[in-house]
Amino acid sequence: MYVCICNAVTDKAIKKAVNNGCHNFDKVCKKLNVATCCGRCKDHAREVVSEALNEKNTHVLYQMPQAYALTN
Repeated sequence: MYVCICNAVTDKAIKKAVNNGCHNFDKVCKKLNVATCCGRCKDHAREVVSEALNEKNTHVLYQMPQAYALTN
């Protein structure tokens, strides 16, 4: 789904940016130019970034016990 109509930025693009190292809203904005034109999408873009970060952190936490078990 499009989050930023002005710059044609989708939720998938935002999630991909987070997974590729953009670990905060400002970095995502710089990389994708989201929320840099009219600003209407800013709140929704923040939500998508936050969700993506939470998903990424949950995945890492979920994987940690398995990695720990393999090393011991």
